[in-house]
Amino acid sequence: MTVDQKNLLLAAPRGFCAGVDRAIQIVERALEKYGAPVYVRHEIVHNRYVVENLEAKGAVFVDELSDVPDDVPVIFSAHGVAKAVPEEATRKNMFFIDATCPLVSKVHREAERHDKDDVEVILIGHKGHPEVIGTMGQLPDGKISLVETLEDALSFSPKDPEVDLAYLTQTTLSVDETADIVNKLKERFPNIISPKKEDICYATTNRQAAVKELAKDCEGVLVIGAPNSSNSMRLVEVAQKSGCKFVSLVQRAIDIPWDKLNDCTNIGITAGASAPETLVEEVVAAFSERYDVTVREITTSEEHVIFKLPRILEK
Repeated sequence: MTVDQKNLLLAAPRGFCAGVDRAIQIVERALEKYGAPVYVRHEIVHNRYVVENLEAKGAVFVDELSDVPDDVPVIFSAHGVAKAVPEEATRKNMFFIDATCPLVSKVHREAERHDKDDVEVILIGHKGHPEVIGTMGQLPDGKISLVETLEDALSFSPKDPEVDLAYLTQTTLSVDETADIVNKLKERFPNIISPKKEDICYATTNRQAAVKELAKDCEGVLVIGAPNSSNSMRLVEVAQKSGCKFVSLVQRAIDIPWDKLNDCTNIGITAGASAPETLVEEVVAAFSERYDVTVREITTSEEHVIFKLPRILEK
């Protein structure tokens, strides 16, 4: 019996970014230093495999600070939180550690600076995403206007036409779609203030560029990630727009849609910034059990970013 040949092309870079790696290390170090349980407000990153691994080590994930018992450490997720959250924790004399990605914190500081300078702020992002909730919560209600789509950019009206305008963006957006929205805002408001350095993070940009390159040579692409992970869903969209005939998000190898890949010889594999490399290895192993496979990495850029841990957790 002839075994089908599958050529697996792995996107590089893929998987964990520096912010995710730092957030996971914060939980692990806190468990080492303070012992279990350590509480985490919301998923530390959007990946069930990561969350379940940390739960097995003694992390407890909760929705709100009211779910945290007295006298245990609580960690805020990598997506960032509204100012009201640490303020509440301080009022309750809770010991908390902030695992917000430094690149998200950068956006928070930009919002504060604009507000201090009496500049009206637009945030380009997805309503309801934890990062957007956290960023909008850096200023009082109503101070930041959310723009999600090109249509929103067309219909947006400043609260005060005499006041300067600035835009910020969620860090995990589609690079191309965001550029279209920004261009429309700049066309309508030529003096709008841009971030000094792009808000969409290096990891999001690099992973989208890698999957775009990958998709050119593939009939099918699998994106390993979670459906509530913004950066993973954007990778799916980028692969689809790059002309790949079949694209699917999978959380684990068990989710691989084998029937849809029958006619695909060249299959691209990438992973969202919250997905560990072990899941990529799991998917490759699953292909190896069914087919003769060749594995090749397509590298479009290299990453050497490392974020320091909070001082309290440094060894």
